[in-house]
This record gives sequence, C-alpha cells and structure tokens, in this order.
Amino acid sequence: MTTTTVTTTALSAARVASALDLLEGAAASLVEASHAGQITERYAEAHLAALRAAAAVLAAHPPRAGGGSPRNIWELVPAIAPELVEWAEFFAYSSRRRWAIADGIELATAREADDLLRAAADFLELVRGTLGLPPRAGRSSAPLRLTPAG
Repeated sequence: MTTTTVTTTALSAARVASALDLLEGAAASLVEASHAGQITERYAEAHLAALRAAAAVLAAHPPRAGGGSPRNIWELVPAIAPELVEWAEFFAYSSRRRWAIADGIELATAREADDLLRAAADFLELVRGTLGLPPRAGRSSAPLRLTPAG
C-alpha cells in the first residue's frame, strides 16, 4: 500500500500558483475591457476582472468549510480580508447591475463602464498588496486609456 503525503509547503505553492493565475486573468480582463467596443462588454469584462481578483484572494486563503448555505464570492472575501469589505459591497452591487444590463432590464452609460473599469484596476492592485505582491509591472498612476464605446 502506497501512502502519499501532501506537505503544507506544496499546498501553499499550489494556492499561490492558482492565485497568480487568477490575477493574470484579471489583468487580461482589464485589457479586454479597455478595448471593448460596446459599453455592455466593457462593463462585463471590468466586472470579470474584479471577480478574478476576488477569486485570487479565496485561492490564496480558502475559507473554512462549514455548514450553512452557499455564499457568493462577495460575501466570502470580507471574511478572509476584512480590509476589502467596502470593495466587496461595491462589486456585489455591480454584479447585480451587470446581470440587469446583460438582460436588457437596465442600461449602462459609458461613464459607468469606465468607472467600473477603473475601480476593477484599483481593486486588482489592492488585492495584489493584500496578498503581499508588488504592483503590476508597468502600472502607472495615469488613468487607463479607454476607447470610445457605442
């Protein structure tokens, strides 16, 4: 009989790798959002960037399993990183808006989409700091250049 032992270090390395992959995906979503031709696409991609950044927090520090009903990511993140509670509330709201916009129930303005994109970029940098990572290379304090959306 063969026994396999998983060390804490290996588990931590896997968590770090997963979190880094999610942060990379978040950065890619920011690029996609900044080049999106439609306002709804920009809004959705910006929100996806925030979701991926939040998922990186959970990947690095998985919540403890417990009884109770499943919770969404925006409820889990503040339990792990209390400093992100206001961001989680903001993105929980934008999540509801995202689906209402996608369903055609509500409309988003270019300004709202651009604001969400900037917020997602700021959130990504905050998450990187929360996880003890340096700012992204090439990240400046200059605002993101946005393309006109129709």
